[in-house]
Amino acid sequence: MENRFEKRVNLSQKILQKIAQIDEFRGLWKGSLRLSPQTLGRLKRSVLITSTGASTRIEGSKMSDDEVARLIAGLKSTPPQGRDAEEVAGYADLLGRIFDNWKTLKITEGQILHFHKILLNFSEKDKTHRGKYKTSDNKVVMRKKDGEEIVIFEPTPSYLTKKEMDDVIFWMNEETSKKDIHLLILIANFIFEFLAIHPFRDGNGRLSRALTTLLLLKAGYTYVPYVSLDEIIEERKIDYYLALRKTQSQHKTKNEDVTPWLNFLLDALLEQIKRAKSIMREDQPEKLLSEKQLVIYQLFQVDTLSVSEINKQLKGSIPMATLKQALSRLVVLKLIERIGIKRGARYKKI
Repeated sequence: MENRFEKRVNLSQKILQKIAQIDEFRGLWKGSLRLSPQTLGRLKRSVLITSTGASTRIEGSKMSDDEVARLIAGLKSTPPQGRDAEEVAGYADLLGRIFDNWKTLKITEGQILHFHKILLNFSEKDKTHRGKYKTSDNKVVMRKKDGEEIVIFEPTPSYLTKKEMDDVIFWMNEETSKKDIHLLILIANFIFEFLAIHPFRDGNGRLSRALTTLLLLKAGYTYVPYVSLDEIIEERKIDYYLALRKTQSQHKTKNEDVTPWLNFLLDALLEQIKRAKSIMREDQPEKLLSEKQLVIYQLFQVDTLSVSEINKQLKGSIPMATLKQALSRLVVLKLIERIGIKRGARYKKI
């Protein structure tokens, strides 16, 4: 693994500059944070909802952040019903545990298997294989909006799964302890290898994003729970799959090159720190909004607006699905409130 790693990483000046920017902000966050514990708590709860919604939608879920928030709030009294709800409940549980316990969690086979069990805990359909490596070969697909699936690559065959997982886990822990290679480069390689192996029958994508969050926290990027990385990846889903496809095309060849995937991850992290910078010294949740979400929020200068009225004001410049998701995000952040349900719903600035 080590020899392969040395051959497939091309540390250009541009990549080193990106890493330096991210590391500079890591120190800035630790040294300059003035947000109150109450604000941080609210941000973490918001990110739990946003990340859960985003990560499950990448895999095909149709639930908005607003629906995710209501589901999580009612979990203690109402078990999730349906595939989307089960996946949302499992991811929220796993991510919440990582947010709360990351200091004591380790990257081991047992821990990863346990994470997978938590991820699929609410799904009766997955009962027989949760917490276990795959026993048959699988494929990595991208789901388009119309439901069509495109095969991105063929992962490690099932009979080699445990060996390759053992190898990459050992490599990750060994290199982390040696401290010769920057942790962001190690994380990018580990997550790519995990996705290339695709060790489980289901849940690999979601688990890879949860593991990314855990590894970033353990590497000292403690702002991660306050700005959703999953949301940024969802916004860049096409680039996400293209980077994986491009990197995978050379996997296990003499021309291995993880640069496309490394660049994607670093760019997503740069966007994350851009959003984190906006909230460091201000208790203003609107600073967490993307450009499109902010455009929609700024329309609320009147009493109430319906979805169709907002769409009319925007002259159709934002797709309806994106518009509805943005409204859900604004509701979760308590910037607007929803009045009424379904088609008759209207929205009002709080």
